[in-house]
Amino acid sequence: MKRKRTAVFSLVAVVLLAFYYFYGGSAVPSGQPRLVRLNSSNVASLRDEFNGTENSVRLLVLLSPT
Repeated sequence: MKRKRTAVFSLVAVVLLAFYYFYGGSAVPSGQPRLVRLNSSNVASLRDEFNGTENSVRLLVLLSPT
């Protein structure tokens, strides 16, 4: 019975930590815009900002948790 309780507690802890990691608040340094999740509704604004700075070096990095 004690092993089962420990396993359930561990599973709940892992799920809570994963939820906080993926959906918890994030902090950015002062002066930097807040972090934004990329989705189909805001791709156009990203493209416009990216293409608006033609005379500077631009780098776009996409990270996937998988």
